[in-house]
Amino acid sequence: MEVVVSLIPWILIFGVFWFFLIRPQKKQQKEHQEMLDNLEVGDEIISAGGIRGKIIKIKDNIVRLRISPEVDIEMMKSSISQRAKAKDSSEDE
Repeated sequence: MEVVVSLIPWILIFGVFWFFLIRPQKKQQKEHQEMLDNLEVGDEIISAGGIRGKIIKIKDNIVRLRISPEVDIEMMKSSISQRAKAKDSSEDE
């Protein structure tokens, strides 16, 4: 009986860690993977390094980005951090 009582705090600590740290991180990883799987030609993205560009070609794990006219780069699909929001027309004014 003493063994069970001494294990209860450790079980509670693990439960708290799982609920507040592990579970949200797994959810975020799943959402990121879904975003990568749903990328299409024409999507604007931002890489983990901060490069913003438009996808012009997707081949397996490689993505070709157009970052400015006549400047294309290739990067690993896994280095894409997010889809870019559409630019406001008021930003250019």
